[in-house]
Amino acid sequence: MVTMSTDDEIDSLPDRIANTFIGRTVFITGGSGFLGRVLLEKILRKCPEVKTIYLLLRPKKGKSSHQRINEMFTSPLFDLLKSTRGNDIIKKVEVIPGDVMLPNLGISEEDSILLHNSVNIVYHCAATIRFDEALKPAVLLNVRGTKYTLEFSKKIKPLEYFLYTSTSYCHLNEKVLHEKAYPPPADPHKVIRAMELLEDELVDLISKNVLGTFPNSYAYTKCLAEHLVVEQMQTGFPASIARPSVVIPIWKEPLPGWTDNINGPTGLLIGAGKGVIRTMYCNNEGYADYLPVDIAVNGLLIGTWNYVVNNDHERNIFHLTSSQEWQVSWQEVIDIGKDIIVTEVPLNGVVWYPGGSMKKNKLLHQICVVLFHIIPAYILDFFIFLSGHKPFMRRVQERISKGFEVFEYYANNQWEFRNEHVHYIRKVLNKKERREYKVDGEDMDIREYFKNCILSARLYILKEYPETLPAARRHMKIMFYVDVLCKTLFFGWLLWIFIGMMNRVFNYIFDFQ
Repeated sequence: MVTMSTDDEIDSLPDRIANTFIGRTVFITGGSGFLGRVLLEKILRKCPEVKTIYLLLRPKKGKSSHQRINEMFTSPLFDLLKSTRGNDIIKKVEVIPGDVMLPNLGISEEDSILLHNSVNIVYHCAATIRFDEALKPAVLLNVRGTKYTLEFSKKIKPLEYFLYTSTSYCHLNEKVLHEKAYPPPADPHKVIRAMELLEDELVDLISKNVLGTFPNSYAYTKCLAEHLVVEQMQTGFPASIARPSVVIPIWKEPLPGWTDNINGPTGLLIGAGKGVIRTMYCNNEGYADYLPVDIAVNGLLIGTWNYVVNNDHERNIFHLTSSQEWQVSWQEVIDIGKDIIVTEVPLNGVVWYPGGSMKKNKLLHQICVVLFHIIPAYILDFFIFLSGHKPFMRRVQERISKGFEVFEYYANNQWEFRNEHVHYIRKVLNKKERREYKVDGEDMDIREYFKNCILSARLYILKEYPETLPAARRHMKIMFYVDVLCKTLFFGWLLWIFIGMMNRVFNYIFDFQ
């Protein structure tokens, strides 16, 4: 009698998630963004029988929508897709020129008719994710853009599902966030109208009053946009809201560690690894809720199956978060990251040996910023200027300071995000589906994950190629000895001053006697 191995048994099971997309047409806004690209790749690779995927793309930086999509598919992110499914799989993706900032999404009449008669599933991922974005453009893109997308989608005749990607960090007054709708801080329709009427300068003046307790425009506008979706859900519109936490580089597939930005811990590790971040105002024992982007995408796909095929319309607001499963403190992020950068994956052009610390006292942190960020930046810029190059360290530190203004709020507060819905859905999946669409990180090796993140950031963002690693390791050793020498001289100088002061004190005492 022949028995199949466990893997063969699992492989023989149906993939109902992939089957959801057979013969169906998908429309994605924000498909060129970090989350959108990984979502697009996963659908094409795991669900190759999808009929068509339409991507809404606007011209940008002198490039047409079609030029942008062709350039996007040259990314290493799509290498596994092309090697496993062939280059022809990309023909399933069609560009729709348009912009969520415009009425009817800026889509032509011909394309509108096409979409309104063919689309089954809409993923609305388009948004500005800049936490320091001015209020007016944030409202017009995140809130009005969602309104326009909903209005367009309501005209789609065969529509089965609309999924809005929000964020778990949009209801910050709720220290324990449940998977349900919350009242908005204002009427989103009135806020949109006000932003359309008011001049930019006036909006900037009143922004703080408008935001109220919200720390930035991102959280505020995402909260308002959610309510627009909830309004439509209450009328029977087939929609869900997904609330991912801070989305970070890929964990498993298709390219471990890949990212196209330096948000979250990636930017922190790069800054610390280059030696330009020496102090942070942060509760080192606290933790942020981070989620690898491939887990977030798996959650979106599982949510789609659960609504469209499993007909579970009750769990239509769900969290894609990690803090219920694993927690990595800020101290662990820094300690693990520093050890990897110093011993295994050093960066090129390190200006000082990685070091520094987190401060719970803001005054002490500000003093350290002056001593270890600002003053060294001016000194280095002076020598850079003397060498005939354009100074840049002061600008780097200004960007770091601006980023810290956003970072500090989240690093010194704590939230709990309940995520029972996704884990309930996970229980009804078979073993193959749980393997192919992981939404938990139980077997994650944090060190290995961070190492992949740093390697990928080094290669794909910093353009530092593997052959430069030996030289980077030698440079790191030199910076270590320079750091030790400078610290020895500095503390020796302090000791010399202290001894001199004590000598004067003793001399004064003896002379007085």
